[in-house]
Amino acid sequence: MRIGFGYDSHRLVEGRKLILGGVEIPFEKGLIGHSDADVLCHAISDAIIGALGLGDIGRHFPDSDPKWKDAVSAEMLKYILGLVGMNGYFVAWVDTTIIAETPKISPFIDAIKESLSKTGLPAGNINIKAKTNEGMGFIGRGEGIAVCAVCLLNKI
Repeated sequence: MRIGFGYDSHRLVEGRKLILGGVEIPFEKGLIGHSDADVLCHAISDAIIGALGLGDIGRHFPDSDPKWKDAVSAEMLKYILGLVGMNGYFVAWVDTTIIAETPKISPFIDAIKESLSKTGLPAGNINIKAKTNEGMGFIGRGEGIAVCAVCLLNKI
């Protein structure tokens, strides 16, 4: 059994789509990043990479590589999930917390789970919580969104 922790945050800006877990969330701003800036997929990927002891997401998808410019983070997560099986494990559980002042995320949680299941992560093996930051810090001011994720891998 192995446990991994992942974290990611991105700034909200106008002119970008807001993508969380592969789902476009209707909002006037989106997250900026080298890829589609899907903080949920990034945090889950980082948790899995950590549990495997394979560094971090930047090592596998460096923002200095133009190949990953505007990449779909759900596809990146699919690749990471492939590493799980290649290393003799399976994802037993993923628990996540999306921290965003706005927009409200909870109405989209079922759609996000459905989308994540298309990456190979079973919808029944993931928990998604949505929290605000109670008006504090960059998240509370509506400047960005952050996600924390933990995962449990078991041997096949």
